[in-house]
Amino acid sequence: MNYDNFADAAERITSNVEKAISGKREGVSLAVTAMIAGGHVLIEDVPGVGKTLLAKALARSIEGEFRRIQFTPDLLPSDVTGLNVYNQGDSSFEFWAGPVFANVVLADEINRASPKTQSALLEAMGEGIVTVDGDSRRLPQPFGVIGTQNPVEHEGTYPLPHAELDRFMIKMDLGYPDLGAEMDLLKLARDPSAELEPVIGLGDFVEMRRLAEEVYASESVLYYVVSVTSATREHAGVHLGASPRASRMLLAASRARAAVRGRSYCTPDDVKALAPYVLSHRIIPSAGARHGANGHGKAVDVVREILGSVPVTEAV
Repeated sequence: MNYDNFADAAERITSNVEKAISGKREGVSLAVTAMIAGGHVLIEDVPGVGKTLLAKALARSIEGEFRRIQFTPDLLPSDVTGLNVYNQGDSSFEFWAGPVFANVVLADEINRASPKTQSALLEAMGEGIVTVDGDSRRLPQPFGVIGTQNPVEHEGTYPLPHAELDRFMIKMDLGYPDLGAEMDLLKLARDPSAELEPVIGLGDFVEMRRLAEEVYASESVLYYVVSVTSATREHAGVHLGASPRASRMLLAASRARAAVRGRSYCTPDDVKALAPYVLSHRIIPSAGARHGANGHGKAVDVVREILGSVPVTEAV
């Protein structure tokens, strides 16, 4: 596969997902880009706008396995990762894999589970492995988590700790569809994702991931990524800036965006397009500057202000 084929494959995936969730081109494209980059997506939006459909349609489009975990206050870590069960027949323990062993995992209303259960995903998201009773098991590849949370109802929820937010490559919302898209939705089957056919195999998708990692980033692009990330740590309205992991995530997402557009190199424009989605949930605005849910609205404003002030220059 070359980068021209790459762009064609990415377009087929995006268009196929749009058959199930129309009118959300930007959100679908962001999810596909994150999945190609090996990242995870957090969607903060009201119920009923297509978050589950997006995850299911993405899994079917790449011929992957989809599993859904409904996060509730009584959910246990073993309900996510799996557990060892004693088999009386041969007097041994056997591992029963949890729903995290899939290619696309929907962590629905992730903030409704206890912090202990939320943390069960950390190793899986960060390392691609799950450790149960001291034994580590590798998750299937590709592997991606799409987490959701409701920005309106906060009663009975546990805000995601910063360390877990940092594991999500992209945070976004989907928003309500326009009039035409909502009318199209009424004409679809009850579960439009069930009628989708795969447009690419898992093996080819893994190859796309490999190619995305090889997209060339010049010294000036690397310098721009680090400059933007560093600026979040120095901004007057920020209490805690983005970490070096944020720089790595931003570069990986920018490389994937370039590949999706058929290029073997990324540019500062790729970085600018993705920085609001990659950095905003990784910074904590200062107390006097916060507004909106978890200060997220202000965080996005800070990132956009930084993008407007940090020049694109050659590395020094």
